[in-house]
Amino acid sequence: MSERQRHFSMFRDFSLADVLTLGNAASGTGSIFLCLQFLAEGQRGWLWLAFALLPLAFVLDALDGWVARKLRRGSPYGADLDSLADIVSFGVAPAVLAYTVGARGAWDVAILITFVCCGISRLARFNVTADALTDEATGKVKYFEGTPIPTSLVLVAVLAAAFHQDAVHAELWGGRILIGPGHWHPITGLYLLSGMAMVSSTLRIPKP
Repeated sequence: MSERQRHFSMFRDFSLADVLTLGNAASGTGSIFLCLQFLAEGQRGWLWLAFALLPLAFVLDALDGWVARKLRRGSPYGADLDSLADIVSFGVAPAVLAYTVGARGAWDVAILITFVCCGISRLARFNVTADALTDEATGKVKYFEGTPIPTSLVLVAVLAAAFHQDAVHAELWGGRILIGPGHWHPITGLYLLSGMAMVSSTLRIPKP
């Protein structure tokens, strides 16, 4: 028993906020799996569930910080867990959703990969600079450099609206354009703009 406790001692350090953060990560991962299920079976209900899990991830993401402040108890893993969960739910999952509804051209894929990399870079920068941006009086970060990664839910909402209207594949809003060796769906330009906004060093968003 003592040997087993040593193996899993990390979990004893988790707070309730960390459990909510892991719920965020689980929601994003579930969304990705549901996209794969939709591609395998073609049943629309799977993709609607994939869309629905990301707002749930956002709620859990908001709750973990609130709970940590209310209980005044965090853990050594809190900040890193939060960033890792966010990249799954608000970076990788929205990109997979775009691919699932038909943004699969060579240029689309390049943009979606760029979007995910921008999200990773933005979260890494936040982790490194958070202490410098913290207001000593309140103990809170004063502003975000670049847009927060959960703003990708706007992109998810756009895709959900397109899917509702059966505007998928070549019929995705904006159509499909052949550029050189590959196709491009202009709707993925929103992902590129979102990625660039996340890594901006001059765009500052006040943190509530």
